[in-house]
This record gives sequence, structure tokens and C-alpha cells, in this order.
Amino acid sequence: MKITKLEPIILHAPVTRGGIADSTHKLSHWGAPGVAIHTDTGHIGYGFSGTHAHLPTDRLIVDCIIHTYGPLLIGEDPGEVIALWEKLHKQAEIYWVGRAGITHLALGAIDIALWDLKAKAAGEPLWKLLGGSAKKKVEAYNTDGGWLNWPLKTVVSDCKRLVEKDGYRAVKLKVGGPNPLEDLRRVEAVRKALGPDIRIMTDANGRWTLPQAIQTGRRLKDFDIVWIEEPIYFDDVEGHRRLAEAIETPIALGEQLYTASAFRDFIHAGAVHYVQPDVVRLAGITEFWQVADLARCYSLPVVPHVGDMCQVHQHLCFAHPACALLEYIPWLRDWMEAPVKIKDGYYVAPEAPGAGMTPSRKALATINKA
Repeated sequence: MKITKLEPIILHAPVTRGGIADSTHKLSHWGAPGVAIHTDTGHIGYGFSGTHAHLPTDRLIVDCIIHTYGPLLIGEDPGEVIALWEKLHKQAEIYWVGRAGITHLALGAIDIALWDLKAKAAGEPLWKLLGGSAKKKVEAYNTDGGWLNWPLKTVVSDCKRLVEKDGYRAVKLKVGGPNPLEDLRRVEAVRKALGPDIRIMTDANGRWTLPQAIQTGRRLKDFDIVWIEEPIYFDDVEGHRRLAEAIETPIALGEQLYTASAFRDFIHAGAVHYVQPDVVRLAGITEFWQVADLARCYSLPVVPHVGDMCQVHQHLCFAHPACALLEYIPWLRDWMEAPVKIKDGYYVAPEAPGAGMTPSRKALATINKA
């Protein structure tokens, strides 16, 4: 099997209720710039990045995929995924201008597409190709009920619905608003509504200063919070280390880290407790696996962030022993041929061959309109 063509793809999917916000961002659509890799056997592999649907930025990612990496892939055997990752990652001219950012996002989409191809050629879902088991339990926690721009009444109502109707046993709330006391009131109200047995995560999206994080983080323990995610600036290893020493609530982070070496620094410093790699921010599945192995060496759980809206990450969680919990956000459900399935708060192991990234007919019909 040989690679014959790379086809650019840009999808923009609407988010819940027409718009959501956290402490740092507001968005109405989720972007999925990516690639279809064609082969001489007729197999097609799909891989996507994840963005805030900013079309000029999405075009930069796609242009990098097609024009920078594309010529290095034509004629290659797509089954040699790790060798190709090394070839692209260390290509001299690309390495010189970007070991993160646009080039890394582009490489991630390509790597996902190559793994998708490898699994499709084997006739297996990716989790099985990687040695996982459908018997494994992968629990879902739902992020799509606690956005910062929603009134408290709506947040409480949605979280209750997720638990009582949909069967989730864990939900995440966005914090980091202008008033830290309001953040605490939101957490307190949801804890009171859900009771003591439901797990609650919180996420500040890098908004706080270190003193704010210490002060608010110390009070979160009163509500039995599983973790505080990205409490301060994303790249601040020393700040997170000092925060971890000052508060009892565990720290989660990783969605903004681009490389395995960045995760190494946080883990080695004792600055993170829940490791959150994302295949669309790292350079795909190949680098994700490196991070997951590293976290396991330190006895740290891996709970991926889902820039792919959990399509690929579900496979990785069924396959890797460090993963047992995975975020759920539904924004790409209607855009994928085989969307993620949740039953009673747990992921259902996918059966279709590949990595779960094949677009639906609806998605393919919108590509040229993005």
C-alpha cells in the first residue's frame, strides 16, 4: 500500500446552544482542519486537528499538511507510521521553524490519519490494533453542562439532567470568572444539587494568578472536588509545582502542552496529578502514547482532553493501561460516520475499523463551505 494523494478538509461544527464560554475563550463553532490520505489500494485515512474555528488559522494548518508535509509522504507506505512520524518530525527545514504550533498541529492530523489507515487496512478498530480490550471500562465525565457563560440555574439544571437522565457519575464546571466568590458559589450549588456521590471537576483555563489559585484552590476542598484544571498559565511549571504544595485539591493539565518533553517537565517537578494529553495538540497518536507511558511510570492517571471530541481518544483509552476516565463533549457527533457512544456513563468500545475519524455525509457536504 502506497500513499497517492493528500486531500485537505476543514469542518466547522456548531457548539451547544449556539455559543459557549470559559474564563478565556468564547466560541460558536468547533474547528476540525485536517486531511484525507488516499492510497493505491483505495483505503482512505482521516485525521483532524481541533481549533476554535478561525478559518484563516485552519487554512494555515491545512496548507502546512498539504504543501509542507505532503511531498514527504507521497509514495510512502502508510503502515510505517512511527517511522514516518520520525521522518516528518525531524525534517530539517520544518524542525528549524516550528517544534510546536501550526507545524505540530499539522503533524498531529497526519499521524492520526496514518493510524486510521493502518487500522482500516487491518480491518480492526484502532483500540484492538493497539492491543486493547472491549472488556475494559472507560468512564465518561461530561464537560458540556458547566460553561461559564450560562446562568447558575441553567448549570445546575443541566448537571442534574446529565446525572439523573443520562447516567453520568462525573461532570466538569468551568470556573475563573471575574469574581472568585461566584466561582465558589457555582461549585457549592452544583455539589448541593448532585449530592456527595457524584464527582465534580473544575477548570479555570489558565485564568488565575498563583495567589488567586492558592486562595480559591484551598476552598475547593470543602466541596470534594476531583481536580482543578489549568489553574494558572499553561506553561508555568514552577508555579504549578508551588501550587501543588500549597493546596489539597489535585491539579490537572496538559491540553495546552505540545510535546512529550513539556509533559516530562511538569511530571518530574510534581506539578501535575491528572495528566491530560490531547492528540490534536501533541503530534498525534504516536506522541500521545509516549506521554501516556511516561505518566504511567510515575503512577499518574491519564485523562485526555478531547480536541477531537473524543473520537480518537476513546480508542486510546481502551488500549492504554493508564487511561480509565475520558472527557465527553458531543460537538462532532453529527459530523462523524461512527460517532462516540455512551451507555450509563461509560464509553462503548467502537466496532468500525479505523480510528473513528471518517466524516459523515453531512460533514463531507459542508467541506467546501467552511
